Amino acid sequence: MIDLLREIAAGLFLFAGAFFLLAGAIGMNRMPDLFTRMHAASVGDTLGVSLMLIGMVFLAGFTLVTVKLVFLLGFLLFMGPVASHALAAAALQAGVKPVLAENGEAKKAERKKAEPTVKAPARKTSSRKRGKR
Repeated sequence: MIDLLREIAAGLFLFAGAFFLLAGAIGMNRMPDLFTRMHAASVGDTLGVSLMLIGMVFLAGFTLVTVKLVFLLGFLLFMGPVASHALAAAALQAGVKPVLAENGEAKKAERKKAEPTVKAPARKTSSRKRGKR
């Protein structure tokens, strides 16, 4: 009975991991730019592979393989976000702009063009104050 429950739990973790990997792969194809694609891949990769490794830990039982899988899980949880951050920083340094930032800049430029240009009246200052500056 315990083996059956362990295999059911392992199957659920493996299925959930496969679902998140598939969702990340679909997100990579549907997203518009590097940064959103990288986000979809990073989340799908980290969560999907982590869940699959946990499912494999359940299947392996308490053996040396389990210890290796736990070390692999820890390495993945540490290095996945670090690699994504390094890739994003390199892309920003190379001049790649996110699509949302470009859209925001375009909207700001449109708002500036649409705003009426009203000049504030010039302030009168005394000649004594002007000389002190």
